[in-house]
Amino acid sequence: MTTTQQQSGRLPVVFEGRLQAFLDSLAVERGLSANTIEAYERDLAQHLRFLSEKGLADFGTLEESQLIVYVGRLRRSGAAPATVVRKVSALRGFYRYLVREGVIAADPTSNLPSGQLLRQLPSVLSVEEVERLLAQPDTSTARGLRDKAMLELLYATGLRVSELVGLKRGDINLDLGVVRCMGKGSKERIVPVGGPAIEATRSYLASRRDAAPCLFLGNKGRPITRVAVWRIVQRRARGAGVRTAISPHTLRHSFATHMLEGGANLRAIQELLGHANIVTTQIYTHVSVDRLREIHRTYHPRA
Repeated sequence: MTTTQQQSGRLPVVFEGRLQAFLDSLAVERGLSANTIEAYERDLAQHLRFLSEKGLADFGTLEESQLIVYVGRLRRSGAAPATVVRKVSALRGFYRYLVREGVIAADPTSNLPSGQLLRQLPSVLSVEEVERLLAQPDTSTARGLRDKAMLELLYATGLRVSELVGLKRGDINLDLGVVRCMGKGSKERIVPVGGPAIEATRSYLASRRDAAPCLFLGNKGRPITRVAVWRIVQRRARGAGVRTAISPHTLRHSFATHMLEGGANLRAIQELLGHANIVTTQIYTHVSVDRLREIHRTYHPRA
């Protein structure tokens, strides 16, 4: 009995049928060995169980973002990079087969990351780890208020650390819940900010007794540096018991990943990040600020 047959009760019939047809094509058309076909079978059955758990019963409703979420979970499962690359290769082969057979119109894996990029993607925190990190600063102190506001803002917006340290007081509108930042190539964008980050920033600013224009200051009253933010993030992560190697970019990537897992549109997230790649290099698509705010409020766990 094959792996697929053993798991037939756990997969929708249409998934099982398409998988078996693909495996047959590997044997007949490509002449692959039994061991190789069994590896394809295990990898693809795992993927199809994931889709089934997400409520999908056919390939017509599959979205690219669901594949990206799946690949992200593979990486966070502790699987070796080479294993993740192999599983993604199996996905490519399977979905290209479905396109050739006319089952789906377009290949949803066309924008999945390459093997090299899969190995380079930064780590991602779980929502629970983020919550512990954000709760770590002691807000009864001035330093704690500042660190709390910085961490909340990094996770709420997905800002690059260079964008964060460049913020002025006037760049964040606490009443409207938006922040204006200058990204790469001097491109300005407006990003929605969730309630917890707004309140943390409001509390921090209320504690300030200076008139310096910079939003975040270092311990000596000068504009905070990228290195200082990096050290703060690491120190607060250790205090929160986060074992993952972490940097400010970890919060940026966690922001994007958690939005994707919540169901947000990938192109909207790319705009929120300022033309950045999450795991793709898709073309920029304009979404209005109001729509971005709606998406952010719907999908971000701390909006």
